[in-house]
Amino acid sequence: MYNSTGLTLDQCHALFEKLNNHSEKNAIPPILGLLEALVVTLKYLRRNHVQAELAESHGVSQSTISRAIAAVTTLLANTLEEDIPALADVPTNTALLIDGTILPCHDWADQPSLYSVKHHHTGVNIQVITDTPGRLHWISSPLPGSTYDVTALDTHDILTHLDPTKIIADKGYIGRGLTTPVRTPPRGHLTSDDEEYNRNINHIRWPVEQAIAHLKTWRILSTIHRRPYTTFETTIKTVLGIIFGIL
Repeated sequence: MYNSTGLTLDQCHALFEKLNNHSEKNAIPPILGLLEALVVTLKYLRRNHVQAELAESHGVSQSTISRAIAAVTTLLANTLEEDIPALADVPTNTALLIDGTILPCHDWADQPSLYSVKHHHTGVNIQVITDTPGRLHWISSPLPGSTYDVTALDTHDILTHLDPTKIIADKGYIGRGLTTPVRTPPRGHLTSDDEEYNRNINHIRWPVEQAIAHLKTWRILSTIHRRPYTTFETTIKTVLGIIFGIL
């Protein structure tokens, strides 16, 4: 079960128990029932399976799978929301790492702001904060993919809650008082000391990059999200609820 859903059998049953008394479970297609619909949804989140493949393997129609995923992701997001840490929960007495990443989605014609010039595809920008050992402390709500990391830092009011001098980041955050690499001057070169400093900063930042890579083992966050754009934030919240509340 773990390879297909990302959860052990015990974790899956624990999640089932959390959902079983929720009134919103009535939206789940009766032909599947709560447990099978949960397994279908976990497979979708973990592997981003095409719905027709899930329909074939579970002996139901594609429309049934679509309704099940829509119902269960909403149910999971609402049930696990309290397990997702707020920015105010991030520790302030330790060094922190921050980085942004793009979660890819379909290129919706009515959402031009989703296109990231830096990454050359459409998606949403999220900000990830860990400590220096790599423990995950906070993940932001999504912003359009065109949002630069320093703009996301301001939009989420991160520095209202956290001391910038205790945060280590990449060059995308220069200008806000964080500890960042030295930028190469126009038509100039870095000194050997600056190059060594930048190598050290990049080495220290490695755990937040690893945390992002681990987050993206949930393939719905690393391959193209094909469901309507309006469902993407709920999908992201569902995965975060599982990570913080179950794993």
